[in-house]
Amino acid sequence: MKKFSAILMAVIMLLGVLSFSGCGAQDQIIVQTNAFFAPFEYYEDGEIVGVDVDIMAKVGEKMGKEVVFNNVEFKTIIDNVAAGNLCDCGAAGITITEARLEKVDFSIPYFTSVQYVIFAEGALEPAGVDGDVEYVVWDQLAGKKIGVQQDTTGDIYVSDEIAANESDPDYGWTGTLNGSGAEVVRFSNGQLAVDAMNANQLDVVVLDYLPSSYIVSKNAGLQCAALYYDGGEEADFPTEEQYAIAVTKGNDELLTAINEVLEEMLVEDENGESAVTKLVMQHYGME
Repeated sequence: MKKFSAILMAVIMLLGVLSFSGCGAQDQIIVQTNAFFAPFEYYEDGEIVGVDVDIMAKVGEKMGKEVVFNNVEFKTIIDNVAAGNLCDCGAAGITITEARLEKVDFSIPYFTSVQYVIFAEGALEPAGVDGDVEYVVWDQLAGKKIGVQQDTTGDIYVSDEIAANESDPDYGWTGTLNGSGAEVVRFSNGQLAVDAMNANQLDVVVLDYLPSSYIVSKNAGLQCAALYYDGGEEADFPTEEQYAIAVTKGNDELLTAINEVLEEMLVEDENGESAVTKLVMQHYGME
């Protein structure tokens, strides 16, 4: 009996040590991503590559640690980072939102993106041009079946524009698509949404700018345009967001290292380009 109690106590002590040792070995940084968000993360020859992978590689070098990327469903990343037992951080083109800030810490922003609408060529007419950017406005999506990647910013924006009603205390404003018959349909990644649209199961797909541009470049017969809010008497303006890396709260050492790397990589050269911009161009095939 005493022997059993001693063994049990040893197991409890071991579990206690493991529970405070982080999600992996001390010489590793475990990063969760969703590897279907080119050029930030995607598969090449069976390996996860992309802008976020290159950024975190530099973080690993700074900290003297191996960086391990795990591909998971995007919708699970924030909660897993918050829990801190499966991963140390999440790098997946993650947009900073107030709801996510309640669960995790975010690095400084490293990329600003705009939501884009993917549609069959000629299915939508641009509402205007902002510089050299053609755009459509939310009103043009009224009554349409809209595909999104689940739990991405596109999903949040579209869902809110459909559900928001000023009489609802959770909103206090009415969405542009509220009552229009528009419907949101969620997929685990953007390409699956586009496949459904190509099969005439959707009218349009809403994704971030670079993934939209990448998908359109790989799929004949499609085009995309920026998604803008109708400014009324003022100028129309884009549906915009900022990407950052999510870190488990309290992991200040990792957060500091990520921020230091990003600060270095965001410095612009004489041509006005930063290292992050160059990585985006490289992985997008523009170099």
